[in-house]
Amino acid sequence: MPLGQPSLSYATFGARPRLGTSSSSSDPAVTATRVELINGYDGSRLEDWKDDSDSKSVYGSEISKEDADITTALIVNEGGPLGEPEAKRKFWFLGGNDKGKEQDLDAIATQPSVFDDPDLAGQYQPQPDWENIHRFDPSARWTWREERALVRKIDFKIMLWTCLMFCALEMDRANIRQAVTDNLLPELGLTTNDSELLDYNLGNSLFALSFLLAEVPSQLVSKYLGCDRWIPLQMVLWSGVAASQFTLSGRFGFLASRVLLGTLQGGFIPTVVLYLSYFYKSHELTIRLGFFWTAMVFADIFAALSAFGLLHMRGVGGLSGWRWLFLVEGLVTLGFGLMSFVLMPAGPTQTASRWRGEKGWFTPREEIIIVNRVIRDDPSKGGMHNREPLSFKLLFKSLCDFDLWPLYLIGILNHIPFATPNIYLTLSLKGMGFTTFQTNLLVIPSQMLHVMNMIILTYVSEIIDQKSLVAMLPQFWAIPFLVWLRFVDTSSVSKWTVWLVMTVFLGNPYAHPIQVGWVSRNSNTVRSRAVGSAMYNMCVQGGSIIASNIYRADDAPRYHRGNTVLLSLIGVNIAVYLLTKAYYTYRNQTRERIWSRMSESEREKYLHENWDAGNKRLDFRFAS
Repeated sequence: MPLGQPSLSYATFGARPRLGTSSSSSDPAVTATRVELINGYDGSRLEDWKDDSDSKSVYGSEISKEDADITTALIVNEGGPLGEPEAKRKFWFLGGNDKGKEQDLDAIATQPSVFDDPDLAGQYQPQPDWENIHRFDPSARWTWREERALVRKIDFKIMLWTCLMFCALEMDRANIRQAVTDNLLPELGLTTNDSELLDYNLGNSLFALSFLLAEVPSQLVSKYLGCDRWIPLQMVLWSGVAASQFTLSGRFGFLASRVLLGTLQGGFIPTVVLYLSYFYKSHELTIRLGFFWTAMVFADIFAALSAFGLLHMRGVGGLSGWRWLFLVEGLVTLGFGLMSFVLMPAGPTQTASRWRGEKGWFTPREEIIIVNRVIRDDPSKGGMHNREPLSFKLLFKSLCDFDLWPLYLIGILNHIPFATPNIYLTLSLKGMGFTTFQTNLLVIPSQMLHVMNMIILTYVSEIIDQKSLVAMLPQFWAIPFLVWLRFVDTSSVSKWTVWLVMTVFLGNPYAHPIQVGWVSRNSNTVRSRAVGSAMYNMCVQGGSIIASNIYRADDAPRYHRGNTVLLSLIGVNIAVYLLTKAYYTYRNQTRERIWSRMSESEREKYLHENWDAGNKRLDFRFAS
């Protein structure tokens, strides 16, 4: 039956029944009253009952609490009124939708889902030990006013802190770019230009390789311990390594610190993405990942500003400025890590603690809304406990999910044309004659432009519901700038002209948030989402290794060969995006043809036998 259309059976009644249960009422008068109430339902919600209240005015009629419960159960379990399909808003911060209409905030927001169909609901029932099972209720209804207020609360309580944690990660992995402007490499005994470039490349490559190799093991640990335990522990561990760079001496120490830092930071990002998926619907997660990576850029800006002050500490205690930079920023991360043990609840129904209050951050009503809005959007989220480890069988099954491989290929290749010039930006500016302090301030405008363009790109992808075509746009952005770098003699051009070109070039819209959300959406199971996010990020780090080795010392200073390679990669990237779009479109059309030929009984039988098939289910459609 169509979702949201009442189809009432008045022979049986139940007081707040679960699916498949009922109780009877033989009083015809009571039955008639309930039918009248249901038919007169106007979309408003039942208010919470007070303990001392025996009756309540519901939908304009005075009925007992028992009848109200039964009526509510009827409305829900028999396919009662649901909310209109959620309209996309013009902008995330405004109430108007894409048709220019204001949404009725007191209308029902509960979206139709498989749980409203008695024939399908049993196939999607969350597992009994799911941490939120006590708040799972297919009968729950709520208004847009409640949902909007609750999402804002989640943004403040959960999203804001994850952004601050990401800032800490970015500071400790990217401050090497500020440190090298303060003569880090020569002071470590790397005295010639060729050696500096080779060892800088090697350090960046070892960091990315370590980060890459740690992704999946880190995800396995996080699934066993829980994201709320593993992320803070990670931060405390890597902050110790970051701060210890204060004592660096020699080439071995430099390379060893890069390896340790990458190993301990690997897996942080996909673990955070998995954690956020506990609180947000899939389309909400994409735009918030845009804000998540915005935090990374703000961290880069803060790092540049803080470096301006910390590098001025050169001479304090007879030490170099870069030593103070590593020490201070490492200690800041330590503080964030310790606070994260307190500020990261395990899940939406597990916020109560000594530090967060006995009642937690969310009321029972809010917990019901969070849990049911998320699982109605993606029923697969009830398939694993948040502290349930992945078996090697499930790990292998997830790794062999070939439907995610096109996204992994995109992860490897898509950002290389931007990453290579960005890695060498501070060294290049220093080489053009800018001072250490000018160099660290001059990177800020490109980062600000980068933030704005990234948010716009991410939001556009949700508005027009396109992933491949929107994520491909940055490749076209890069073409004119790389052509300019390839064919113009930058040594004969004003250094300010070069800086302006590089600023606009590196202020590109960043498709990474779109693609992380894309992997999460196309996974369709918790196990695939955990492994898929890690695999995607591994591929991104693989791309970073490639990017670190495209500009070579024998090609300096204009890097003709390197820029030619980058231009060629743009052509490859555009082809990969288009082929990915074609692949997912073909997969969806093939499934639709098969699904449409099946009878209702065949569909039910199929779903019963393939309830855990994830994105291999015939009723699942890939985002493209």
